[in-house]
Amino acid sequence: MASTFTNLGVELMATGENAGTWGTKTNANLNLVEQLTGGYLSLAVAGSGTTALTIAEGALTGTAQQRVIELTGALTGSRILTLPLLTENFYFIKNSTTNAETLQLKAVSGSGATVTWATGDKTWKIIYVDGVATNTGVYEIDVDTTSSPGGSTTQVQFNNSGAFAGDADLTWTAGTALTINSQKELRLGDSDDSAYVGLKSAGTATSYTMTLPAAVGASGTALVTTDASGTLGFTATSTFGITTGKAIAMAMIFG
Repeated sequence: MASTFTNLGVELMATGENAGTWGTKTNANLNLVEQLTGGYLSLAVAGSGTTALTIAEGALTGTAQQRVIELTGALTGSRILTLPLLTENFYFIKNSTTNAETLQLKAVSGSGATVTWATGDKTWKIIYVDGVATNTGVYEIDVDTTSSPGGSTTQVQFNNSGAFAGDADLTWTAGTALTINSQKELRLGDSDDSAYVGLKSAGTATSYTMTLPAAVGASGTALVTTDASGTLGFTATSTFGITTGKAIAMAMIFG
């Protein structure tokens, strides 16, 4: 009886066959198993259209016989990569192609599931091929590397005993503002964190924005509003109408 081959190309030798070549064929099988479980292939898939990933029986030359596959080359249109029917394996595949084109992985025929890299998706994917006859499916294995966000939409995330959490009093409105609600403080700590300077809103306020100056003021200036819109600027204190002599006198009288 002649040898047969698994769906990944490993040779299964029949009893009494391949006399004198068992060592060679066994070594070939072991090399193939090593490649299937930990091999790496950089595969150029430039251009567009459909390219077949292959299984080579009893050999190491198949392009679907490595655990890790990195796809390279400049795409000129949508590219489809096909796997043989009955292939059952999982792969780590990186889309390192250039140009904004889609790249799809599917079985060579049938209506099984497919996996697609979008035009701007140049990432790694973990791919499982289920080996189902006629309709072999190709699936992306989602790996959750982050915890689910805490709180509600727009709430800023923070570490709460090793998990993400949110607070209704700290929110972010995209393109608009970071908001601290409920008269909570913004605290600026000192050098050893033993004390802080806090800023907070009045208990009841009319909404307004203070805009800081573009540069620091000179010595002897004070930060004042320069218009009715909350724009701040540095102004010489001498313009306030109180002379140094008057200021000294007031200090002596009022302490």
